[in-house]
Amino acid sequence: MEFDSDWLTLGRHRLRLRCVRGFPTEKTRAVAELARIAIDNNLSAAARLVEVSVTGPGENAYTITVGTTFAKDRDVTPHLELALATMLGIPADHLNMEVEVISQAEVDTHFGVYERCLAEKLGIVLPIQ
Repeated sequence: MEFDSDWLTLGRHRLRLRCVRGFPTEKTRAVAELARIAIDNNLSAAARLVEVSVTGPGENAYTITVGTTFAKDRDVTPHLELALATMLGIPADHLNMEVEVISQAEVDTHFGVYERCLAEKLGIVLPIQ
């Protein structure tokens, strides 16, 4: 059993919270909620928050992984990184948003299945055997 991660459902997003040291904290959950709001309002409808991980010394650096089938979502990423870092009160270089584009032919777009397919394609979870 993994004690460094937790699964969370925020609206249409099913994501994994992961910390290098210990269990995810309330601040990690707050980062996930802010990222969800930013993604829902600024990226395409195909974008899904897949993982929020805490990295670096002092556990004050975050990597936000987003999966999508729409390539133009990458263009917005630098603006969202800066906005989220400002809202969280951390330096901009402590927040990294990675947008991974998957072709629509690789994933099933049915509700619930889409999120799982994105997570599998990005290597967040193992494929179901």
